[in-house]
Amino acid sequence: MWLKSCVVALLLQTSVVGAAYAKGPFGSVNVGNWIGGAFSNDETGAFSHCAATTPYANGVILVVSQNAAGIWSLAFASPGYRFNKGENAAIDVTFDGQERARLYATAYQSNMLTAVMPLNVVRTFQKASLMVATAGRAVLNFDLTSTGPVIAALANCVTKVKADGLDKAGDFTKIAAKPQPAPDKQTPPAGSKAARARTGTGFVVSATGHVVTNNHVIDGCVGDIKGNLTGEAAMVLRVVSSDANNDLALLQAPSTTTFKDFARIRDRSIRSGDSVIVIGFPFHGLLTSDFTVTTGIASSLSGMRNDTRFLQISAPVQPGNSGGPLFDTTGQIVGVVTAKIPALRIAAATGTIPENINFAIKTGMLRDFLDNSVVPYQTAEPKGELKTTDIAGNARPYTMLISCNGTEQVDAKR
Repeated sequence: MWLKSCVVALLLQTSVVGAAYAKGPFGSVNVGNWIGGAFSNDETGAFSHCAATTPYANGVILVVSQNAAGIWSLAFASPGYRFNKGENAAIDVTFDGQERARLYATAYQSNMLTAVMPLNVVRTFQKASLMVATAGRAVLNFDLTSTGPVIAALANCVTKVKADGLDKAGDFTKIAAKPQPAPDKQTPPAGSKAARARTGTGFVVSATGHVVTNNHVIDGCVGDIKGNLTGEAAMVLRVVSSDANNDLALLQAPSTTTFKDFARIRDRSIRSGDSVIVIGFPFHGLLTSDFTVTTGIASSLSGMRNDTRFLQISAPVQPGNSGGPLFDTTGQIVGVVTAKIPALRIAAATGTIPENINFAIKTGMLRDFLDNSVVPYQTAEPKGELKTTDIAGNARPYTMLISCNGTEQVDAKR
């Protein structure tokens, strides 16, 4: 009962960009867990907006609305919020781990931040399955179930009410019952290769913006390769060199970009049994828009079939970790994460599913590669041990999400 009352109150408040309280709902919008309808201005009685809302287990309530002028807004509300009225905040939203936008929100109510949504963001919101919202250190995930039909229903609501008036408001979801074509999605011509988003991890190794990643992360990329530091805008990266045999690639940030912080490579061999830390972007956007941190040990100083170019590590690795830094406990680079063991193939051959067997390229191979590419990297002797939290904090300014579009044909070969 409390939740229902809170949701209704938020709908009444969300008349887009802070207009007066509203009356309603008139008619209904009921799609999945979304509820709403049409609302009027409390002072004039004129039609104000159409809105729908849904609560989440993280304690936040999303409110989507379109006003009589056609302006869309997205609000984040919670009974626990305590904003000063008029307070502003920047909210970064990432859809399905790929498309990202920055929204500028205002607290028109103490328990809610409301931001205008540009049309391109509305279209992406309508098609996406997952949204990750980041504001400062707060990171929240939202399953966008039924957003396609609810956006269509709200647009229908505004159109119908403006044409027929509030007294004829009804079920605004009827027109949304039929599947709506995605606004910007085009069917590729027969015989063409469909592009698919792909991501990996990289790290900066020089003040001039040289970025190391795996060759397989960028192999087959179509169009721009982009790099994102957490919380910052994407930059287009240029391929400098690549080594398919040793699975290494070197990218270059724009010449206008300089890096005060970058990774240092350990100048001493790691030993079997030493602790290691993996930082990267596995399943980016589906889990979190920030990087993740996992720990383990250097299990062996060789890879599959005694391949001495690689380390075997026990730290968990997932798709998206590829190309990321492997640290020792002093915060120095001791490898480049490259692969996890093909568990299903091993299970089929042995009847046992292997656990925590992953691989990284040794620094010897990495240094040879950087030397051949004439990169001014730096090495460092391992000194005092750091907490894992400090290593992660130090890595934030130079650990990158690497993303591009790749063809399905290329991905199928991987």
